[in-house]
Amino acid sequence: MGYEVNARKEYYHMFDLILPHAFKFEKRSIRPPKNIFNSLLSFGNSLVYSTVLSEVYATHLDPTISYLHELYDRRYSLSLDLSEVFKPLLSDRVILHLIMKGEMKENDFNLEMNGVLLNDSGRTKFLKHYKEKLITSIKHRSLGRKVSYRGLIRLECYKLIKHVLGMEAYKPFVIWW
Repeated sequence: MGYEVNARKEYYHMFDLILPHAFKFEKRSIRPPKNIFNSLLSFGNSLVYSTVLSEVYATHLDPTISYLHELYDRRYSLSLDLSEVFKPLLSDRVILHLIMKGEMKENDFNLEMNGVLLNDSGRTKFLKHYKEKLITSIKHRSLGRKVSYRGLIRLECYKLIKHVLGMEAYKPFVIWW
């Protein structure tokens, strides 16, 4: 996990090269997020986590048994594991789209309790684009048919099931387009 944390730090610091000044990353902060970009990251990551959890529930996987994260009292660690694969595809792309297209503005955030949170208009904008991203379809290279991004998450769950049953070695999802 140390490698993953370091890689993610470098990844987010690269965003500072392209983001407008008001949306700079600076460093990761949570509970509460200290700047606009961290607020977007926290909101987007929570959406990916809940989307993954709903797809895990649709399979025979136990959301409490994980392979990367430690067990948490309040969170299902398998959803944390799987969401790591899909955060760049879903949350990060929505964030970059909203910022770079000028759809997300500084007035979409509130300063509360020494932190920054999305207000109603900001959450509405984010949710609209996130839902659109989930239903976006791509042609799956091995299935030969269109699959939504939400469907890719379900397929990842099925790959884990096949691995656990000894049918196929697990190979995590990698964006191929």
